[in-house]
Amino acid sequence: MRTREERHFQIFAHIVMIILSALAVVPFVLLVISSFTDNDTLIANGYSFTPEKWSVYAYEYIFKTGNSVLHAYGISVILTIVGTVIALSITTMLAYALSKPGLPGRSVLLFLVFFTLLFNGGLVPTYMVYSITLGIKNTFWALLIPGLLMNGFNVLLMKSYFCSSIPNEILDAAYIDGASEFKTFLSVVLPLSKPIVATIGLFAGIAYWNDWMNGYIYLTKRTDLYSVQNLLNRMMQNIQYLSQNSAHIQDAGVGLASIPSVSVRMAMATVGVLPILVTYPFIQGNFVKGITLGGVKG
Repeated sequence: MRTREERHFQIFAHIVMIILSALAVVPFVLLVISSFTDNDTLIANGYSFTPEKWSVYAYEYIFKTGNSVLHAYGISVILTIVGTVIALSITTMLAYALSKPGLPGRSVLLFLVFFTLLFNGGLVPTYMVYSITLGIKNTFWALLIPGLLMNGFNVLLMKSYFCSSIPNEILDAAYIDGASEFKTFLSVVLPLSKPIVATIGLFAGIAYWNDWMNGYIYLTKRTDLYSVQNLLNRMMQNIQYLSQNSAHIQDAGVGLASIPSVSVRMAMATVGVLPILVTYPFIQGNFVKGITLGGVKG
């Protein structure tokens, strides 16, 4: 039986969480509504939850300009799936190896992983290595490889999960039954690690989906390899260029007048963030499970 103070605290906690949830959801709702608002109305009246005039012209402009948004979406989907699978494979195997106390050179490997969180080679040396040494410039590998295949923070996070949530008694039982190290990893450790695997997978997937820097730096000729983030960024640059130079470029003002320069920004943001918003609710429960779930029950 809950006491009066506990009931009051629970009511207060629910109110606080409702307010925080609303503060997180309301901006996204306003973003979507603004993307469906007529551009002139948006300029005249500002952002509103009840616009005077609705319009889908911003989306028509995005999807009809070059007819390449769907292609860019395909590049982003392939990049995110392939990159997330490879990142998870490398991260889980390295983290599991580092979680073994008897691993030769374990302290050195841990230091090297941690060192990457503090220092990096810098943009110019990194560009030279990937462009000249590896020769991945203007290829799909330029989106996949640089800086995203493995993250030191994710490795240490997963290693901590293996150490704290995978009991040695379960591993010892697998060894006694004759399972090899790799068999134990696939059949015992991974099934018990679904929450942390889903969490790291979400981190890696978001990093790949939102990445635009690699395409901006390494894709100088192959615009057909642009991800949706790179394509939307290029559209915004073109709009800004017309806005800043309309007085000096012939017919630029006419072209700029036909572009929904304000509402298109909202539409671009919606197009870019929508897949993450759709995917996240199916994975977010694993964040709590990753903290509370253990390998030994009862």
